[in-house]
Amino acid sequence: MGRFQYQVAYADGEGVNGRDFDETHDEYRRVRLGAKGKFLKYFGFKYQVNLVDDNRNTAGGGDLDWGYHSIDEAYLSFNLGKAISADGFDRLQLSYGSHKFLLSQEAHASSTKLFTVERSAISNKVYQSARSTGLRLDAIRGDWSFLATIDSSTTDGADNKEFNGWQDDEFYSVHIANQVDEALKVGFDFTYNGADAISEDSVLSYRWATSLHAVYDAGPWGVIGDLIYGDNGGADMTANPNRQGDFWGFIVMPYYWIVDDQLQLVGQYQYAASDQSEGIRVNSRYGRADGTGAAPLADVNGGRGDRHDSFYAGLNYYLSGHNAKIQAGVEYQNMDTPRGDFDSTTLLLAFRSYF
Repeated sequence: MGRFQYQVAYADGEGVNGRDFDETHDEYRRVRLGAKGKFLKYFGFKYQVNLVDDNRNTAGGGDLDWGYHSIDEAYLSFNLGKAISADGFDRLQLSYGSHKFLLSQEAHASSTKLFTVERSAISNKVYQSARSTGLRLDAIRGDWSFLATIDSSTTDGADNKEFNGWQDDEFYSVHIANQVDEALKVGFDFTYNGADAISEDSVLSYRWATSLHAVYDAGPWGVIGDLIYGDNGGADMTANPNRQGDFWGFIVMPYYWIVDDQLQLVGQYQYAASDQSEGIRVNSRYGRADGTGAAPLADVNGGRGDRHDSFYAGLNYYLSGHNAKIQAGVEYQNMDTPRGDFDSTTLLLAFRSYF
């Protein structure tokens, strides 16, 4: 199994200092290869690695490196339901290893199945593309699904390059979802981070967060929604008081099939805000003026502020379902910062494949 994702973008905006910026980008977004299977009746495994490290669009410029870069996910699983004959469960599984962290509806969706080219900024704030070492209990019973995890907050990387150790603290997560009927699915996520980022490693940069999300799919059209609330923490998480305190936001994403299973129209509105003046941040892709092209002339306060609005509209053309599709979109965003506001408009074109 694997995936290949490539995209190009053009971003145009104005910084808090009134200077305009415009940038062009091309990026090998994800290239992954892996395998999964079962063995010894009750056991399973998944092992997937990242095969590209594309830093050409980062601040200061970087290189494009092909070859093994890092583990995406690698874990062993145990079919507990089968082992103890738990007939009341459709699925009851334990797993240990490096997993994808899950919080928010967009995080639960694979990057191959996203309707937008990139996840929203508020979703990325709580998701953080985190991969952590931990233990998971995954259960399904009828229309209900449940996931509970305990993960290491350690990010040492030196002594445990592929799998984090347990010498620091832990964070805990729970996910509950219900397929209400054929069209509607609702879910709830909660994560509490026990680590103090000032004095120890912390995979996550906030204290806790929640997400209440729903997907309504009526066939030719549908809508996805997510309410997110969390706490950045206090002085134990960050020394900058402007980045402490609560944050919140919501996402509304309607879609419509112009041609069934082939051509899809997608829209998204995202709102995010915080107690403090720098409690939220825009995505690094691509409106943060990341230091390439004319961006050094503009100042976007590092992408941080206390209110963020973004609007996205796009078309998805499915060559072979989610296995191969082309996505085109335009996003406008505005961020209020303690030094004024900045905005940007980004045009995106992406190819997504999965095999």
